[in-house]
Amino acid sequence: MISRIDLRGAAFPEGGIDRDLLPRAELDVEAALEKVRPICDDVRHRGTAALIDYAHRFDGVTIERVRVPAAALESALAGIDPAVRAALEESTRRARLVHRDQRRTDHTTQVVPGGTVTERWVPVERVGLYVPGGRSVYPSSVVMNVVPAQEAGVGSMAVASPPQAEFGGLPHPTILAACALLDVDEVYAAGGAQAVAMFAYGTEECRPVAMVTGPGNIWVAAAKRLLKGRIGIDAEAGPTEIAILADATADPVHVAADLISQAEHDPLAASVLVTDSEELAAAVEKELEVQVGATKHVEDRIRPALSGRQSGIVLVDGLEQGLAVVDAYAAEHLEVQTEDAAAVAARVRNAGAVFVGAFAPVSLGDYAAGSNHVLPTGGCACHSSGLSVQSFLRGIHVVDYSREALAEIAGHVVTLAEAEDLPAHGAAVKARFDWKVPPSK
Repeated sequence: MISRIDLRGAAFPEGGIDRDLLPRAELDVEAALEKVRPICDDVRHRGTAALIDYAHRFDGVTIERVRVPAAALESALAGIDPAVRAALEESTRRARLVHRDQRRTDHTTQVVPGGTVTERWVPVERVGLYVPGGRSVYPSSVVMNVVPAQEAGVGSMAVASPPQAEFGGLPHPTILAACALLDVDEVYAAGGAQAVAMFAYGTEECRPVAMVTGPGNIWVAAAKRLLKGRIGIDAEAGPTEIAILADATADPVHVAADLISQAEHDPLAASVLVTDSEELAAAVEKELEVQVGATKHVEDRIRPALSGRQSGIVLVDGLEQGLAVVDAYAAEHLEVQTEDAAAVAARVRNAGAVFVGAFAPVSLGDYAAGSNHVLPTGGCACHSSGLSVQSFLRGIHVVDYSREALAEIAGHVVTLAEAEDLPAHGAAVKARFDWKVPPSK
């Protein structure tokens, strides 16, 4: 069901492990660009009419408007299962605790007497938040997008989620209920690349936004790449992935269950075990057969995901090599199930989120740890972070110098301007002193 990659005894170059040796899905976002480009252009020029056409073409629904009526949001919240509502409320409470502590404060540095630089943190004015709605419904993604935006102080936000034929062309009612629960009243029945284009260009119903965040399929990722620059983006989030770094102390029942938990998202989901214990690897393989046979979504998602080239068991010589492998892999979710897991986890450099020990499964982070589950995929965790309050803030430097403070540094400014052959830069300083620049100290 799941392949093995044996790296034991392998010699690695000084630069580290070759990522091509590790399991990874083939996702050609570049090729998808040419398919989403005409869709985005169409939305740019035809607005709502294009979105209505694409809802019929891609989602099989006939809608007259894209914005979800307020009454539908109210009805969804009133009709939500009380247990689901309670779970969403607790998930939101925990997420607020974590994200509120991420808020930034302005800081002023006195460079010289009379000369200061202040870094101001200003929230993005308006954001578009994408919530997937394909094989599964993700009200948790409403929480993960909305809470950090609200805690950052974003003044205007809109949510888009694909229209569902089962619900009369509206997004799934649990998603609508989550929006209402979080006081988001601007929601659109739009999915895929066309939703990203709606946010970027605006339509008759939706004002354009400055930034788009949230996970999605390859078409969403391609649209984000295409429109990046016109809009800010969080990341080109692709199919989910889990890596587990485990030794002989790990419980194969836990490890197998966690690998399956991410495989059930999508046939392209990646589940990777990195271990120095061949006994654990064999026990996990047996446990996968048992647990997969007893779960849902087996043939359409879980088996294809576990048997795909993006998943595998990687055998390593020891913990040091295991850490090198998981750092090279840079997983969206990384579990550490080893002896002294906290110490091992502290050495990890590349991961979207790290889950420590036997009682912090990725499922906890997906819903109610307080952390954010909108995380970088496809190895992007080596340079990118998950969604946070910081994602929605911009740092602006405010420079305030007195005449005396400028005079003190003016000679150096003029010297550097002339060294770069930009004399007008120096002249802009000289003009403030009647062309008499005192020597810099």
